[in-house]
Amino acid sequence: MTPDSRWKPSVTVAAVIERGGRYLLVEERTGDGLRLNNPAGHLEPGESLLQAVVREVLEESACVFTPSHLVGVYLARLPREDAATTYLRFAFAGSVGGPEPGRTLDEGIVRTLWLTPAEIDASRERHRSALLWRCVQDHRQGRRYPLELLTTTGSIGAEP
Repeated sequence: MTPDSRWKPSVTVAAVIERGGRYLLVEERTGDGLRLNNPAGHLEPGESLLQAVVREVLEESACVFTPSHLVGVYLARLPREDAATTYLRFAFAGSVGGPEPGRTLDEGIVRTLWLTPAEIDASRERHRSALLWRCVQDHRQGRRYPLELLTTTGSIGAEP
């Protein structure tokens, strides 16, 4: 097997943001219609995991995210029409300020929503994946791991 032919999962980051008993979600356009998700996205070349989650939350919610803990690391194989894709998701807990004035949401993001756990549970048919509800449940169960678990080495920039 050559190095280029090895299987590689898609590395993603997600934010689990709770305020006053409600969780910040985004409603986004997908090939399957409008779906709900945690603010989330792919790790980009040269980024640390923390840099990626801060960037993704800003792009999808227009809010600056301050990560405080790691909620969990999830490996999920999601079926698609043409094939299955495997995701390795790093979910972070933290807080956000208000939306930055004049900042537009990322392409495909329709709006942000603050939903209760009951509302999130009741809307499962609209979840982008089962990871949304799993991350919220893990957060509600108190799963919090120190950010110091993550180590970034090499030429990647300083953590936010």
